[in-house]
Amino acid sequence: MTLEDCRRFYAEEIRLSANISNSGLIDAFARVPREHFLGPGPWKVGSVDSGLGGAVYIETEDADPRHVYHNVTIALDTSRDLNNGQPAALAKWIDALRLESGERVFHLGCGVGYYTAIISEVVGSGGSVTASEIDPDLAGRASKNLTQWTNAEVHSCDGAELDPGTCDAILINAGVTHPHAKWLDSLREGGRLVVPLTIGVGMGANLGKGVMMKIVRKDEVFSAQVVTFVAIYSCTSIRDSKLEAPLGKALASGGLLKVKQLRRDPHEQEKSCVYHSDTFCLSSETIEAQSS
Repeated sequence: MTLEDCRRFYAEEIRLSANISNSGLIDAFARVPREHFLGPGPWKVGSVDSGLGGAVYIETEDADPRHVYHNVTIALDTSRDLNNGQPAALAKWIDALRLESGERVFHLGCGVGYYTAIISEVVGSGGSVTASEIDPDLAGRASKNLTQWTNAEVHSCDGAELDPGTCDAILINAGVTHPHAKWLDSLREGGRLVVPLTIGVGMGANLGKGVMMKIVRKDEVFSAQVVTFVAIYSCTSIRDSKLEAPLGKALASGGLLKVKQLRRDPHEQEKSCVYHSDTFCLSSETIEAQSS
């Protein structure tokens, strides 16, 4: 198989693995050279044995880029267990954004920029992507890697402090305990936010598990629903220790799977309040019922 054949097979593998509906997204996976973002090979590929006593990586036999065109993680820094992410998982989250040509996107936690490039391809030259990465080394690599994607820009900063401006879509690639008000306010009419709501796992580990939640703005009303379960590194600046317990309860009970909307209006906790706080509430009540 040629390299182009491998890229197309890889893209179709992602389509089937993640049940992707956006053909433009699949074409982007077939076009963007993954090896360009990974550094020189040979590469260390994440094994399915990961989690049994720690991450396990297997080194490719040589630097043939065809090795990276599989639905697997590729190590960026084994000392910190940092990797490029599982393509099907990221594809599922990006697909949930329902991106269209010409749209403006914010991508928090862009790593080395591979999935930012995928997003850039989908929105096209008429669209734009603002990305942030808190790790200076990764941010520098992302900026260099994305040079040819002129509709993308990378900020080396805590993305929670960055004002992304008005956005059609926002992808948060780091776990938080709650939707940041700034992100909700940045969504234009019909704007979509995909964000991981997670509880911490492990002693002292900056890791979390939970769900990827999709939130869509319509006027001042926000629909909400779970996209997938997730295990991910945390965005430490958007974590409230007081919310860990109620979020964990909502996760353990399965209540988060019943969420229909995000409410920002002040109200007392009700039976339909799955995950309630003073500033927001994830509710199982339908928008129509709440507005009637």
